[in-house]
Amino acid sequence: MAHSGNPSPVVAEIQGLYGPFTFSEKLLQLIWARGDFDRARLVTATGQRVQMIYPGRWNGLGGPDFKQARMRFGDGVEVTGDVELHLQAGDWAAHRHAQDVAYAEVRLHVVLFPPESGQVTRGAGGREIPVAVLLPLLHCDLEEYAAEAAVEHLAGRPVARIVEGLRGLSPDELAAELSAQSEKRWHQKVHYAQLRIGRLGWEGACHHAALEILGYRFNRAPMLRVASGQSLKEWAAGVMSADAVFAGEVWSLQGVRPANHPRTRLRQYAAWVAQVPDWPQRLANLTDAWPLPDSTARTVEVRRVHRLTRLRHDLAERIAAGQIGGSRWDNLVCDGWLPLLAAHTGRNLHGWWYHWYPGDLPPVVPRALRELGIFAGRENPVCHGPAQGLLARLLMREG
Repeated sequence: MAHSGNPSPVVAEIQGLYGPFTFSEKLLQLIWARGDFDRARLVTATGQRVQMIYPGRWNGLGGPDFKQARMRFGDGVEVTGDVELHLQAGDWAAHRHAQDVAYAEVRLHVVLFPPESGQVTRGAGGREIPVAVLLPLLHCDLEEYAAEAAVEHLAGRPVARIVEGLRGLSPDELAAELSAQSEKRWHQKVHYAQLRIGRLGWEGACHHAALEILGYRFNRAPMLRVASGQSLKEWAAGVMSADAVFAGEVWSLQGVRPANHPRTRLRQYAAWVAQVPDWPQRLANLTDAWPLPDSTARTVEVRRVHRLTRLRHDLAERIAAGQIGGSRWDNLVCDGWLPLLAAHTGRNLHGWWYHWYPGDLPPVVPRALRELGIFAGRENPVCHGPAQGLLARLLMREG
């Protein structure tokens, strides 16, 4: 979007766990469009509740970011108007929106970071525009949002771009680079898991992670809203109807395969919880007796010695009553259970995470690793660690 005057950047550089990363205004707009935040707690900077009925039509042209949004402030009547988003509240004045007639219908100013004390957004004629801050309402750490957006962006990259800078490395150098990046990604995931447990407790963290991963990637946000609105205890008590929960949310269905349809996933979760209502506790006790395989060992040997194929099946039966399988189960294990368990128990489960099956990845990632010779037939099977190492390296370059 074009801005008059000398606007501040629409990308912020933020210090992450392993260095700086970028967070763009466009990503903030995507979060708003998807409703990927705790909408039930949306309030203005003065504490007035905001019920967002419709976030508005995303406007890719000049003017406000979202047009014709519908919202209700406090217990008042429904208001229709535009919504403008910025990383910082001061960007409104920096972009001189009050002097631009295109912004005359803005009824809500949404910002990522809290405004300075006493800072007010004013439109034409000095009219005060309510400000809402999203940072405290986000489901994830900012770095997680940025990484997820970058992963989606990678899907369209050619293999040649993915392997840039890696072709010249020797096999040992390449393996060391991917291993180091993989370990960084693992520690990031454990860090995020610790934050989630601290916010929600063990049971709540497991419940949220399960529904979030079942919704990945098109319906992650509504699944998280479901997790926030209906606790695991309510699901276990049988008071939740998967079809009723589905009917109560807005879903993204375009491009969703039948197996990933949110109604199907909700029904699977309902059946899962009905059969194993104490699954988070079972999960917590699961790895006490597990050995800790070395991530530097050959994956083919780790899988043979620890009978990983059988363990994968038994784990799905014991924890999820066999309701979830295939690559989505691998996502649950690698993105959910192993980081959560490492955070909860203090055990270093990186070796399991590294050698596990890869789950859902942008297809270009395993293709690139095959071209580099990392994945090659039965002796060097596709596994999670190198794929995550390559992703971590690519995300670092994206930032």
